This record gives sequence, C-alpha cells and structure tokens, in this order.
Amino acid sequence: MLLEPKVFGDERGFFLESYNAHTFAGLGLNRTFVQDNHSRSSRNVLRGLHFQLRQPQGKLVRVVAGAIWDVAVDVRRSSPTFGRHVGAELTEENKRMLWIPEGFAHGFVVLSETADVLYKTTDFYDPSCERTILWNDPSLRIPWPVNGAPILSEKDRKGLPLNEAELFA
Repeated sequence: MLLEPKVFGDERGFFLESYNAHTFAGLGLNRTFVQDNHSRSSRNVLRGLHFQLRQPQGKLVRVVAGAIWDVAVDVRRSSPTFGRHVGAELTEENKRMLWIPEGFAHGFVVLSETADVLYKTTDFYDPSCERTILWNDPSLRIPWPVNGAPILSEKDRKGLPLNEAELFA
C-alpha cells in the first residue's frame, strides 16, 4: 500500500505525521511496531529481496534523504498474488511511504547519490529467520532501474530463485 501523508509546509520547512496509530487503524493496518531501522546506501546499492520466514515482519518504509526504487514481492504460496511484485519511487521530496505486509519480500535500489531509508517493523530482526530471494530472478520480472551492475552484499548475491526458496505456505 502506497501512502502519501499530509504535508504542512511554509517558509520554515514542513511537518508531517510519519505514523499515527489511529490513522493506520482507519486504513485497516492495526499493527504494533517494535523496531525502527535506518540505513544509508550509495547510488546503485541494491538491498534485497529479504523476508523473515518465522517472525515475519511488516515494514513501513520511507526515505528521509535521497531516492530509492522500493519493491515488495508476495512470497505466500497460497496467495492469489503469489510471485507478483509492486514497486514505487520513494524520495525525500515526495515523502511517500510503502506499507509492506508480513509475507512479502522487500528490496530497494538507490537512485540518488546516497539515500537514508527509515523503516518500522512489526517484529524483531532475527538472522536465523531471514531468507533472501535473488533480486534478478527472471520469473519475477522486476524492472530494477540500475545503471550497470548493482552493488550487492554477499548475502544478496547468494539469494535463491523464487522456485527454490523456502517460502510461506
């Protein structure tokens, strides 16, 4: 779900609510967030596609500096949208947020010189639960906007194709 907060701006700057439990409940998103994360990455860094099999995490993602292409892939085998993805450009200018529910893999690529990404999670990080889907799995057909080869971690280079990965039922 792509969220566009109300932004109140004047000559001093701007104000927005990045999270309000009442507003989110009104959207059907009754979640409790337990962890906030902040990453900074350089242009062409691609992180993902990550998810936790046990202790699944919902994520509310936003960019406070720079720009990213943010992607979520449904990895729930029983879902009618299994294997499909959504993508959105999140920037410090558009102030959009992407809600990624539990059961989805998440990844992004940095479009600007650097990007600071903040995200709230509904469960704690546990490396023993983390799984990685190969970012460029041809079955996913994700149109990553990268110039040349992306900069990847070793973990992301070793991601598994969707049809070989351990997934949700």
